[in-house]
Amino acid sequence: MLIKNGIIVNADGRMSGDLRIKDGKIVKIGEALKAEEAEEILDVNGAYILPGGVDVHTHIDMPAGECMTSDDYSSGTKAAVMGGTTTVMDFAEYDEGETLQDGLDCWHKKAAGKAYCDYSFHMTVSGFDESIKEELARIKEQGITSFKAYTAYQDGIGVNDDQLFLILQQMKELGTLLCVHCENGDVLRCLQQQLKERDASDIKNHPKSRPNLTEKEAVSRVIDFAAMADVPVYIVHVSTKEAAEVIREAKRKGQKVYAETCPQYLLLDESRYELPDFESAKYVLSPPLRTEADKEALWEAVEDGTIDAVSTDHCSFWFHGQKDLGREDFTRIPNGMPGIETRMELMLHYGRKRGLTMEKLTELLSAKPAEIFGIYPEKGKLQEGSDADLVIVREDRPHKISAETLNEEVDYTPYEGFEVTYQIQDVFVGGIQAKKEGGWILKKPEGRFLTCR
Repeated sequence: MLIKNGIIVNADGRMSGDLRIKDGKIVKIGEALKAEEAEEILDVNGAYILPGGVDVHTHIDMPAGECMTSDDYSSGTKAAVMGGTTTVMDFAEYDEGETLQDGLDCWHKKAAGKAYCDYSFHMTVSGFDESIKEELARIKEQGITSFKAYTAYQDGIGVNDDQLFLILQQMKELGTLLCVHCENGDVLRCLQQQLKERDASDIKNHPKSRPNLTEKEAVSRVIDFAAMADVPVYIVHVSTKEAAEVIREAKRKGQKVYAETCPQYLLLDESRYELPDFESAKYVLSPPLRTEADKEALWEAVEDGTIDAVSTDHCSFWFHGQKDLGREDFTRIPNGMPGIETRMELMLHYGRKRGLTMEKLTELLSAKPAEIFGIYPEKGKLQEGSDADLVIVREDRPHKISAETLNEEVDYTPYEGFEVTYQIQDVFVGGIQAKKEGGWILKKPEGRFLTCR
């Protein structure tokens, strides 16, 4: 296929021209390319052509306490593609008594034959001993080069400080990258218990149990541990001004720290916990939504490069039937929100309103996450030889976001009623058109597992 008359945007620049795709790859980029015999032509008439989005923080088909996330790989990756994301990186986990390999095998089974876009995994590590040390090396040999640890949830998936430091040392030895969920688990557990004793049904206790400094303290500690281990580290879902300041200072000193935030922390705030009739449960996630001042600080961190990527932490639960398990106890509300389908349109709209260039947005949504996790320039770049994952975006197409028109397998969107002016019109995954003029046309899931470098 020959895609003509587009504005081809990469993180490092743009050009007006044409783009040819064949056998799943971009084979030619230039001006006024002539169609080959019997070649299909798509004239985009001045629309933007962007690299397919790369979302490196999702939770699909994941058990969470009493629940399973509502999106499986079929619905979750279809929603991703409809929103312009053509690569996802999910978190593979293992149950107590299982090995890391058991968890990885489980996630391969969840995704195989169901994914509509390409995918890879980060492997969660919930402890450390000699057997896990040996397993980490074997997992890396299978194309998994990033792992995840939690500084909260020590009664389950979380790790203690000594385990975290040993894991970081092992990342150094293997040349792999650790992603860390940063909250002080001991403090938030104490606060949860105290607040439950006062009023277990008050949803406002959720953000109160996770104040800004529980994140900032953990971010600071993790960055210091990484410095002592002399290894890069990736901080997930940064939500506070204080955490952003710690990351900025570490980068200023030359430490290799990567950081992401999510649209919810840039666009929503703690007023959502004041809604009537249990509606606030829709916005229970960890870390929680913060203040307007935090939002502004995060936008500044995005603009100055303190934050490298914008991912979603997509973790969908039904409002009716799952979130409402916590009507009498706020700690039973499943933590998480949907967002895999809305990330790109929201960020293009609000990012441009903040003055971010299309190049900068392409960096945040595609190029930098692909680079950090070892799938660039196959992903995140429009160049000859790269995978033909691309998105046709038209501006001046105002429309409102609504759960009724989204493909996420969940009964709400946290962005209900948000009006955006950029529209994902057409999407190609591996050279195959999945979305055409706003509608789904892909006949079967053909997503591939990606090995990372």
